[in-house]
Amino acid sequence: MKPRNSLSRRQFLGVVGAGAASLALPSWSAHAAYEPGKFRIGYQKAASTLVLAKANGSLEARLRPLGVELTWAEFAAGPQLLEALNVGAIDFGYVGEAPPVFAQAAGADFVYSAYEVPTPQAEGVVVAKNSAIKSVADLRGKRVAFNKGSDVHWFLVALLRKHGLDYGDISPVFLAPADARAALERGSVDAWAIWDPFLTAVLEQSPVRLLANGEGAADHHQFFLSQRAFAEKRGDVIKATLESLGQTGQQIRADYAAAAVQLAPIQGLDAKIIEKGLRHYAHVYKPVSEPVLAAQQRIADTFLQLRLIPKSIRVADATLRQPIA
Repeated sequence: MKPRNSLSRRQFLGVVGAGAASLALPSWSAHAAYEPGKFRIGYQKAASTLVLAKANGSLEARLRPLGVELTWAEFAAGPQLLEALNVGAIDFGYVGEAPPVFAQAAGADFVYSAYEVPTPQAEGVVVAKNSAIKSVADLRGKRVAFNKGSDVHWFLVALLRKHGLDYGDISPVFLAPADARAALERGSVDAWAIWDPFLTAVLEQSPVRLLANGEGAADHHQFFLSQRAFAEKRGDVIKATLESLGQTGQQIRADYAAAAVQLAPIQGLDAKIIEKGLRHYAHVYKPVSEPVLAAQQRIADTFLQLRLIPKSIRVADATLRQPIA
């Protein structure tokens, strides 16, 4: 039986906009759903807290007494992760602000389980060092690369509006991070909107400069999302997972350098670059509150006005009637 309110894979991707068609997507059954005794986590390589938890086995140790078998699936970006959550292939994942909005508009049935406190410095727009673009206002008519449907999709909309531009004033170029960086470096695009650690990496390694980050434009909330069926049946697992990840976040904040050394071989970046990127994130997670949901609703309403999503959504519908204690 298909998950409740789900669309076909083609329909879902049409709404969510998973980025470049060349991105490799994992194989899964469109009929997968909640499986008792299993807990499947989707993660991105840039999601440092989850990556560290996977590397050190802390989450497996915490969940073992609860009788669930933990498995991990890696995704290139938030839209692909949300697609997997939509079809029931994973139970839990971590993404930015925009992917849940696109996914909810596409019919995905998930719930917001927790959020990371704002980290606006962790995303930004970069341009070539010798570019004539000196301000955000100079982006008018320019080619701006970003991963469609990801958190920087909202960041870019908000940043443009802050500086008196509309989304229609630029020429979006939808590219995955690696392709976007290459396009910027060879001059195929004029600017690139990206998040850490990719942001810090390109600033350290390439002749580029930061045009603007999210400060004063976008909160850059990050979210832990759960498949609704799993959250309703195994709230104990979700609670234990969030508590464990909170402890991992504390460990990162206690010694950024040590965490960066652990992450370096996994993320494929120099530890000093990773450490700088880690400091742009809060690594502090809290239960989703009404103000945070209201911020997500503003994103949804704006995307509807821009016709980036096909229908109006009520963000608060993606919560449990009885929150996990």
